[in-house]
Amino acid sequence: MSNTIYLEYTFTVTPLQPGADILIAELGEAGFESFVEHATGIQAYIQKKDWFSGLLDDVEVLRNTHFTIEYVHKKIAEENWNATWEQSLKPIKVGNQCEVRAPFHEKSNVAYDIVIEPKMSFGTGHHETTHMMLQFILDTDFEGKSVLDMGCGTGVLAILAEMKGAKSLAAIDIDNWCYMNAKENVNRNLCRRIKVYEGDSSLLQHQKYDLILANINRNILLDDIPTYVKCLNSQGQLFLSGFYKDDIPQITAICKENGLVLEKNLEKNNWVAVKYVF
Repeated sequence: MSNTIYLEYTFTVTPLQPGADILIAELGEAGFESFVEHATGIQAYIQKKDWFSGLLDDVEVLRNTHFTIEYVHKKIAEENWNATWEQSLKPIKVGNQCEVRAPFHEKSNVAYDIVIEPKMSFGTGHHETTHMMLQFILDTDFEGKSVLDMGCGTGVLAILAEMKGAKSLAAIDIDNWCYMNAKENVNRNLCRRIKVYEGDSSLLQHQKYDLILANINRNILLDDIPTYVKCLNSQGQLFLSGFYKDDIPQITAICKENGLVLEKNLEKNNWVAVKYVF
């Protein structure tokens, strides 16, 4: 895929929420593959071969008078993306136990050394939500547990969970790029108990898990929490992130309707990660 050409759209969204969430959902339906959130909006990526004039005509939020959304776009080659990452990406340490680094970074002396190829998948550890989910995993006993990583991005959460002793793991993402990147990273980190799938929550049928990790946007979580709960074993634990502190009451209400209670939450720059248990 080294010759793949992408178009990068940079959107400035006011107010940021829920505008950014709505925009991501509608751009995904329009064919955009990957998204990176930033302080004032999002960057969205689509393959040049999938672009056509009028692509954004059906993105209704762009015409919604409740939001002001401006954007610019440019062409970007995959190899240029990775070169940019190599110049700016720094290893991320989570506490003193875990480091997430790219292959070109020097290995440091930590208990959990995770190597993630920097591509357009979400989950390098740099975003607050990924960092907090990694912290939750470090603080949780995964020995012998079955785990679901929903919306896995790079696969970094599942990789750390296996390193911490999980016996069987499923990693699922609807984005083909993320699916392929997660498979690469699973192999790169010599993980043997993670199976990666492309799809959404419709893949969850009769499977049961001890722990479920879902770092996805709020609207998807609100729709899918009942499905996650059905997949949890008794005494199971649900870890969620991808939303803001102000969203906790709404997320908690859905969890409560499905028999879960809030046990703990972490906060970083107004982003949160939360743990729910039966």
